[in-house]
Amino acid sequence: TGGSNIQFAINPKDGDMVVIEMNPRVSRSSALASKATGFPIAKIAAKLAVGYTLDELPNDITRETPASFEPTIDYVVTKIPRWDFGKFPGAKDILGTQMKSVGEAMSIGRTFKESLQKGISSLEIGRFGFGADGKDKIRPSEVEDPQERELLRQEIVQKISRPNSERLFYLRYAFELGMSVKEIFDYTGIDPWFLENLREILDCEQNLVAAFKS
Repeated sequence: TGGSNIQFAINPKDGDMVVIEMNPRVSRSSALASKATGFPIAKIAAKLAVGYTLDELPNDITRETPASFEPTIDYVVTKIPRWDFGKFPGAKDILGTQMKSVGEAMSIGRTFKESLQKGISSLEIGRFGFGADGKDKIRPSEVEDPQERELLRQEIVQKISRPNSERLFYLRYAFELGMSVKEIFDYTGIDPWFLENLREILDCEQNLVAAFKS
């Protein structure tokens, strides 16, 4: 007996699921799951190892059900990695299978949008969410010249097509430039559900700005 975690990937085009990693031990992912659900995986695993069964162990959160009951949550937990390529001049800002993050932030919210906004502001990178903080590198809505917009589009497409530390914010610029969820999905492979939520955050911001100006 003991703790283990399985990581898998889902192909957004056809829903095909592939197992990419399995750790037969308590790991950082186990710690994340424990924090997110309130279920003490390491503690339960230790007691199972000395002979207890799940039915004999109480749930520390509910104090009524045994540990054999699967934890249910009514909130969304988001984990966001933190990168600092400025400290590593020789490292390329291209993300792949090799770990390049220097930390991470975990956030909790009632919705994915709320959880994401909290996570971004917790990274300590000077950003306070998915925009609306006056710290955008570029402002596509202010570019009117057709040639400049085309050059900007090429830059944005290049940034979102390959995973990098700035990709999340360039998704925002892509929406600001007028690109659709379908277009961005074709370039990134990011599930449309996440893209729709990001667009809703931007739509809310734009509605608030319009209301303020009026």
